[in-house]
Amino acid sequence: MMAEELSLSVFTIEVDRKPVVAFAARKYSEAETLCADQRIRDKLSSARSGGKPLCDELATLSVRLANPDEKNRYREQTSARSADAGLPVYLVDLD
Repeated sequence: MMAEELSLSVFTIEVDRKPVVAFAARKYSEAETLCADQRIRDKLSSARSGGKPLCDELATLSVRLANPDEKNRYREQTSARSADAGLPVYLVDLD
């Protein structure tokens, strides 16, 4: 099976054990690489929820497979914008 034929799985990035972002990737290793990317931390640091940044320089970021609720939220939000498939979906309300 070619890599392009692998279906996308939905993953969740947690910041200090709080689910914050859902996104699609083909493999867990891709999801881990994305989670470790400094640009992701920068983006989460600039986004705010409840007046606080989603992430700071001391926060621990981790990735896991999304649970059913997170998968549903991801699919609902990306189905309306199919051209943006693969873009992240925030699991928290942003300011």
